[in-house]
Amino acid sequence: MAKHYLTHDRFLELQNELKELKTSGRKAVSERLKGAKEFGDLSENSEYAEAKEEQDRLERRIFELEEMLKNVAIIKKASGAAEIVIGSTFVVSKNGKEFTYQIVGSNETKPEEGKISNESPLGRAFLGKKTGDSASVQTPNGAVEYKVVSIE
Repeated sequence: MAKHYLTHDRFLELQNELKELKTSGRKAVSERLKGAKEFGDLSENSEYAEAKEEQDRLERRIFELEEMLKNVAIIKKASGAAEIVIGSTFVVSKNGKEFTYQIVGSNETKPEEGKISNESPLGRAFLGKKTGDSASVQTPNGAVEYKVVSIE
């Protein structure tokens, strides 16, 4: 199974979500199903059908979270690293502008906050680079060159 890279904070968030879904989430769906059954004939009961769909979504999410949390690798802050690794925060320059990025797992990406996935083309291009190295990323508009300014 593939490893799921998560920061400790995100790991705790997902654990809490799983706990919530297994307790109050399941209870709410159960109550909704029970109420829908009271409307009579289940074959023509849209309330019951919607409650069953909600139950299916809930159980899929629980399964997804359980599988993810079984195969998690906690990302530690990579301060002082000589090269960019998962967890590194670093500064790059492109066309005279500087950008700060952090390599995170695919479940935590927020490009608008500079958090890029280790699986993305940009993230893969930076992994293993050192200060002063260049990284080329292929985009629909052609190759884009970045230079690693610093690794925090």
